[in-house]
Amino acid sequence: MDNQVNEAPKVVKESKNKIVVDFERTSRKERMKMKYLRVSYFANIMWRFFRFLLLLGVSYVILYPFFSKITSSFMSPEDFVDVTVKLIPKYPTWDTYKAIIVDLRYFEALFNSFLLSLVSAIVQTLICSIIGYGFAKFKFRGSKLLFACVLLTMIVPHSTIQLSLFMKFKYFDVYGIINLLGGGVFPGLDIIPGKHAYLDFSNTLWPLVLLSLGGLAFKNGLYIYMMRQFFKGVPDELEESSYIDGYGIFKTFVFIVLPLSVPMMITVFLFAFSWQWTDEFYTGLFYNKSKMYLLPHLVGQSPRSLDTQYEGGNLYSAAIQNTVGLMIIAPLIVVYLFCQRYLVEGIERSGITG
Repeated sequence: MDNQVNEAPKVVKESKNKIVVDFERTSRKERMKMKYLRVSYFANIMWRFFRFLLLLGVSYVILYPFFSKITSSFMSPEDFVDVTVKLIPKYPTWDTYKAIIVDLRYFEALFNSFLLSLVSAIVQTLICSIIGYGFAKFKFRGSKLLFACVLLTMIVPHSTIQLSLFMKFKYFDVYGIINLLGGGVFPGLDIIPGKHAYLDFSNTLWPLVLLSLGGLAFKNGLYIYMMRQFFKGVPDELEESSYIDGYGIFKTFVFIVLPLSVPMMITVFLFAFSWQWTDEFYTGLFYNKSKMYLLPHLVGQSPRSLDTQYEGGNLYSAAIQNTVGLMIIAPLIVVYLFCQRYLVEGIERSGITG
């Protein structure tokens, strides 16, 4: 009984804000036994070890193909016929990268793709924000039907409207206005003679800019849905207080709502930029590589200065194509590294996750 009383903590000092308790501590050996010689401790170690092996295996499956493609991009032709070479090249070289940059005009394609993707992503982000805000905060007759049409654009395959899109922008006119005004009003664009005059928008930024302004570009239905879900979570009290302070709808949207939606807008911008960067549908539809050279046009090409006509040349050709793919997605990886925090935050707040 006395031992139990002695082992109890003793309050040695008490004040209004702090109580100091003096514990009679057990020996180090006893504390080590109590901490480590337990079933729960070993179960915790086994779980951590299993989790480490699982993550290591998943990482290996995901990262190994990328690592092999990166190492093969530095291999010389001799490495591909040497059976002793697996991942690390014996004769590393930069010839593949130099040939892609020079022969395939990589930087020209990079600049054109960057300009096209940047303009499209900015316009799509702004337009989808406005449309999403309208669907989220304003109730009008036919709003549900219009929103159903927006969702329908996510379902209808783009190949079904491929021909109509091409003809519309190849021979562009709006109710005969272009024919009425004449070609002198639109310098820098080709006029196709005939019964009527048309503007040829192929190999220009205009097709994607006009589609983006109308909210009809690639994946715009998804962006509108994401912005609508985000704006529905913005409290109505913020807008009501803004109206009381004398702000109109436009000023409220610009100065109150948009600053709150920056993470979501960055997410939409990244999606639009990335999908346009690697898009082959609109690139193949509106742009000829002889007039507007883009990064998707590099796919399938092989530099003329690299000789692949030898034993093991098929492996070398595959490595060249893999290197082209790595150089196409490399800028996207850099963008993601700097913006991943905003991307994750925007997806979490968009309402499209569980």
